[in-house]
Amino acid sequence: MLSPPRTVVRREGGLYALERALQRRGFRHVAGADEAGRGACAGPLVAAAAILPEGKRGEIDELADSKLLTAAARERVYGEVVARALAWSVVIVPPAEVDGRGLHVCNLAAMRRALASLTTRPEYVLTDGFPVDGLGAPGLAVWKGDRVAACVAAASVLAKVTRDRLMVELDGRFPDYGFAVHKGYITEEHSAALTRHGPCAEHRFSYVNVAAVSGRGNRPPRARRPTNPPPVNAEPLMLWPAAEGTVGVASGEQPRPPVPVGEDEAMEGEKR
Repeated sequence: MLSPPRTVVRREGGLYALERALQRRGFRHVAGADEAGRGACAGPLVAAAAILPEGKRGEIDELADSKLLTAAARERVYGEVVARALAWSVVIVPPAEVDGRGLHVCNLAAMRRALASLTTRPEYVLTDGFPVDGLGAPGLAVWKGDRVAACVAAASVLAKVTRDRLMVELDGRFPDYGFAVHKGYITEEHSAALTRHGPCAEHRFSYVNVAAVSGRGNRPPRARRPTNPPPVNAEPLMLWPAAEGTVGVASGEQPRPPVPVGEDEAMEGEKR
């Protein structure tokens, strides 16, 4: 039996090398998926997916892992991704769902839904860090994918900018916590505000630091979120226009068995 020809990833291709290699093998539409907000203890989890066009049109100035860009650069890149992408989508998972189903389950479901929502069907999928099954297309989990593959970097910018905008809006509704500054991640300022004011409805009660200050730290993780959360402004969040992409809220998925991935720990895995 003949072995399939080797796929050569050219180093000089930089961030675009992996996609170009896959396109040379016939996978024209390579989708990338990533998330933002996994390490935050407040606010939504946001997943995004993107397919960039082949050739020069798909090469975006300043494109990089969203965590390596300034806020202004992220906004510029976001605009370019939205304008140039063949397809893009964003899915927003509220904190209550993260508490109810678990972080890892929600993360996988949101990336799966973001990829399924693309108006151009992916022929190959690259995901950041860990595999996502049930996509109907071959795929590869890439370690530090947002620093290796352009489509994953584009997805990371879409997710990060969307989430940051939502956290700025939440800051207007819950001004005691400084969400506009730290975006819900665990900083000294945020921890001090949690201790002083207790959690609000946008906190993740399954995280131990939130559970501890809520007085519900001795309850099972799935039961930590109050049945009747603190009263909040009933106005819905205003999502930014989706243009040709899709913005959705992950809900109504069939529950899956919880996966022990440390969602009940106060994580700091993602930097602002």
